[in-house]
Amino acid sequence: MPKVVTFGEIMLRLSPPGMERFFQSPILSATFGGGEANVAVSLAQFGLDSHYVTALPGNAIGDAAVKALRAESVRTDHIVRSGARVGIYFAETGASQRA
Repeated sequence: MPKVVTFGEIMLRLSPPGMERFFQSPILSATFGGGEANVAVSLAQFGLDSHYVTALPGNAIGDAAVKALRAESVRTDHIVRSGARVGIYFAETGASQRA
C-alpha cells in the first residue's frame, strides 16, 4: 500500500449549525480542518497509508485534534506535542448570495 506523508497546520473550525449566521445561534460546532489535514483524511479514505506531521498543544484541544485524525485512519505517530495554542477559524454556511 502506498504511504503518503502530509505536513501542515491543523486548525479548529467553529461554525453555527445549519444555515444560521453567527449572531443567530448561541451554539457553535467545533471541528478540525486545514488543507493538509483534509488531504490526509481524503487519502486515508481512499485506502492509502496516510501520515500527518504537525505540532499540536499538549492539552485537551490537541488531544481532540489527534483523536479526530485517528478516527479517519490517519497515522499520527509523528505529531509533536508542544506549545499551548492552535489556530482557530470561523465559518458560516451560506444560504444564498449576501450583500
